Amino acid sequence: MFSFRNAAVAAAVMAGTSFVAAQSGVLYPGLGRTATPKEVAAWDIDVRPDFKGLPVGSGSVSKGQDVWEGKCAQCHGVFGDSNEVFSPLIGGTTADDIKTGRVAKLKDSTAGRTTIMKVATLSTLWDYIHRAMPWTQPKSLSTDEVYSVTAFLLNLAGVVPDNFTLSDKNIAEVQARMPNRNGMTTEHALWPGNEFHGTKAPDVKNTACMKDCATEFTVTSFLPDFARNAHGNLAQQNRTVGAQHGADTTRPENKGPVSSAAALVPVVIAQTAAGGQDSKIAQALTQKNSCAACHAVDRKILGPSFADIAKKYPGQADYLVGKIKSGGTGVWGPIPMPAQSLADVDAKVIASWLAAGAAK
Repeated sequence: MFSFRNAAVAAAVMAGTSFVAAQSGVLYPGLGRTATPKEVAAWDIDVRPDFKGLPVGSGSVSKGQDVWEGKCAQCHGVFGDSNEVFSPLIGGTTADDIKTGRVAKLKDSTAGRTTIMKVATLSTLWDYIHRAMPWTQPKSLSTDEVYSVTAFLLNLAGVVPDNFTLSDKNIAEVQARMPNRNGMTTEHALWPGNEFHGTKAPDVKNTACMKDCATEFTVTSFLPDFARNAHGNLAQQNRTVGAQHGADTTRPENKGPVSSAAALVPVVIAQTAAGGQDSKIAQALTQKNSCAACHAVDRKILGPSFADIAKKYPGQADYLVGKIKSGGTGVWGPIPMPAQSLADVDAKVIASWLAAGAAK
């Protein structure tokens, strides 16, 4: 839990340090001041799991019911189990859960989750009500009203009896009856805990592989025929500019419309072999298929320049056709190139131009 207390104190210390430094001419003269005790207190309202920060006060179940019906039931229901506005707060726990501290129903993947099923620390419940409730008027509840509402919720969950009064004096005892008090774990390694026994967290134990690293990647996808046009033509559901166009799902896989460039492929390849390719054809196709949105002939945009690609893969037209169609990532940086849905003949013309040097 992030501690507003620590943050506020740190801010006050930093402000005071800045003021002293400013007086000596080291930092920025006249900038900032020390936070007043009242300003710090306004932020210093968090309550920790060990109940540090909990204000003195008390509230009964009966008083909590009155506050609840007047300020809380409209969103959460009279018994805290409404699912109309927000997720249910109460329900799903049993007397056995209170004994064991583990909510058995959480093991049922089909069961719904309520707040009282999941929350492990009573301080979390008290703190959230104090800071954020009611939703329409956060922080409007008095300290005793927060105790009362918390007691009422605990009563609905069977944690405390009808005549119970919750206070800063007995809240730790009630914590020992929370249905999921033993359900919290740090084995997920989001923060350190006793489970690690002084060792490193699981997410920092990996060993980097720095040999035999793959330098080329092939990313492919396949849409089954029965699903190709199930939700309309994907090509018409994407913008006409940019790297992602979407497949023409009105046609079978790899059988798109024949491009006007088809007849030019043998000519372009022949010109390439002779060293005199007409680059205007290929460049026109890069514009038509929006390749130019991410690539330029002689400079990097989002992806490498066509000239740099040509230098890296001279004479490798077939390989470049595959890269254009399948896309990839990691060769030119972290920004991926999605698989392209342009016609095969267009890809062959562009690839032949690149393999020949990408001349202007």
